[in-house]
Amino acid sequence: MADRDPAPRDGRWYCRPMSEAQALSGVRVLDLTNLFAAPQIAATLADFGADVVKIEPPAGDPMRRIGVARDGGSPQWALVSRNKRAIALDLDDEADRDRFGRLVERADVLVENLTTKLLTRWGCDFDTLAARNPRLIVTSISCYGRRGPYADRAGAGTLAEAFAGFANLNGAADGPPLVPSLPLGDTLAGLSGVVGTMMALYARDRSGGTERGQHVDVTMIEPILQLLALPLVTWDGAGDPPARMGSRVAGGVPRNLYRARDGDYLALSGTTDAQVARILTLLGRDGDADRERFGTSAARLSVADELDGLVGEWIAGRDRAEALQAFHEIRIPVAPVNDLAAILDDPHVRARASVATLEDPKMGGLTFVTPTPQLSETPGRHRHVGPAIGEHDEEVFRDWLGD
Repeated sequence: MADRDPAPRDGRWYCRPMSEAQALSGVRVLDLTNLFAAPQIAATLADFGADVVKIEPPAGDPMRRIGVARDGGSPQWALVSRNKRAIALDLDDEADRDRFGRLVERADVLVENLTTKLLTRWGCDFDTLAARNPRLIVTSISCYGRRGPYADRAGAGTLAEAFAGFANLNGAADGPPLVPSLPLGDTLAGLSGVVGTMMALYARDRSGGTERGQHVDVTMIEPILQLLALPLVTWDGAGDPPARMGSRVAGGVPRNLYRARDGDYLALSGTTDAQVARILTLLGRDGDADRERFGTSAARLSVADELDGLVGEWIAGRDRAEALQAFHEIRIPVAPVNDLAAILDDPHVRARASVATLEDPKMGGLTFVTPTPQLSETPGRHRHVGPAIGEHDEEVFRDWLGD
């Protein structure tokens, strides 16, 4: 077991032995996933102590061979397979498929993102698995879900961001729709899968372990729809739907990214009446006419461009550090727009050990985001990076099956 060293070396935190119990100790998980979104479900469960066994074909998971490479290794694989044990099984082979079935009988959770064809060929559909182990939680992740007219369509996080409306609302007001250059859809789907899996486990075990398992059907589109919950509930369905607004929002002002005199940016969101009153004082615009024009939500939304421009003009006349300090002093939510180097150097990130360095035998030190949320009594922790192909065959078959 390991956790973060409280003292950083070379600006990073390294792992050290620890003895605390973990929240999911004793939970057994089979990971029959690939790519990025689905493996994150099992990895997060492993972060908090579940015994996660990654099953991959003898040639290895494709994630080992795609994306950025470093010194003959894969940072992506190291990330998505952290804390897992790895075994190699050929599920087209009868003997390996039999061994897989025995593992299923002893598992609490199975996570999969297989195609319908493979689900059928390998006997991994929910009904077949549940017949073998009625208490099994099966968490399936796909772009559109396991039911509905698009269930068999190929998909990815990028498609979900487009299909579910995020791309349409993202970007400059006068620019094209925009998908992020980060795996937003994949990451949100992974978090959704963790939540669903944990709720299903609780439902199964709350009455002393007599309840049956269930199927957790995770899509990539529905977590994106959750991002659109506010515009969906506030649009009355008449007229044009909400449109792109850059970094602004329809229901509050000021809220934007603002450029300071030194060229750096900061993010500010101070949209309540009390916050705007303090901002007006800072701007020197706290006379009766200004308070009547901007002091209430209804009033300032009708002149949102004007107030946003006043805030932007004030910030543009000051360096970022000065502007940040001024807004901090009047309790307005504000933060710098950080790049990765600034994040790693930030004293708050360091104090909370929000990132840590794990050692990979090929690639050396890799920077990982530490398990979140931080639990006081049963914390998550990173024990190791992604394993080699079949690295844990012998010990998993012994521990799970007695072979």
